[in-house]
Amino acid sequence: MVTRAGRAAGRRGASSTGCLVSLLLFVALLYYGVNIGEVWFRYYRFLDEVQTQARLAAALDDGTIRRRIQAAVQDIGLPDSVGTRLSIRRTYSPREIKIETWYSEDVHLPLFNHTFKFNPKATQPL
Repeated sequence: MVTRAGRAAGRRGASSTGCLVSLLLFVALLYYGVNIGEVWFRYYRFLDEVQTQARLAAALDDGTIRRRIQAAVQDIGLPDSVGTRLSIRRTYSPREIKIETWYSEDVHLPLFNHTFKFNPKATQPL
């Protein structure tokens, strides 16, 4: 009877280098993706809040809109400067509201330092 136990026993428990490299690459991409994705997630949450306030603007005054957006800035965890740069403009020809601001967020990761610049704005007819 011929068995291959000698060959299989020598390889059991050993890992290939390719598998380790693939696993390391996957973990690195996951780490970078989570940290960079978090910045974009905050941006889209804030953009949604600005668009919501623009849709409700016909029934609200500018002070209320500003307070609600500043509360959202604190809730989301954006830099405080976002609320101070907020611009709310109502035009009467055409009748519409424009809400706009800008901010930047720095991301510092190993081998990656970047400043993301965002300009969320919303325009809605009144």
